[in-house]
Amino acid sequence: MRIMAFDYGTKRVGIAVTDPLQLIATALNTVHAQDVLAYVKAYIANEAVSTFVVGEPRQLDGSESESAQHVRGFIRSLRRAFPDIPTETIDERFTSKMASASIAQSGLTKKKRQDKALIDSVSAVLILQSYLERRDFQG
Repeated sequence: MRIMAFDYGTKRVGIAVTDPLQLIATALNTVHAQDVLAYVKAYIANEAVSTFVVGEPRQLDGSESESAQHVRGFIRSLRRAFPDIPTETIDERFTSKMASASIAQSGLTKKKRQDKALIDSVSAVLILQSYLERRDFQG
């Protein structure tokens, strides 16, 4: 079963998944926020997903960011739409910056590096990787 992670934004949602053994996180897609539940429904019709992981936006001091209420609403929608799949959260404070940095080092053209959809999907991969590392460390 795979784990699916989300970098939720009010416009776009970056989505990443693990392989079936839950070892490797890969970017899946970036979809419009209003289409994300339909996208997930179509995906899980073909692939088993054991857990959802949603990045929780926080300020540097650990307090909630302005977008936290939107993320909470998204988590409620996920839980309502897919009650059998547990949803967990993970601190995503630095993922967008880390995603931009890793994309910058990738050798892509400047235009490609500024593609916000690419940044969102790489952010989702980083969220998923940190979840896997935390799980493996605690396990």
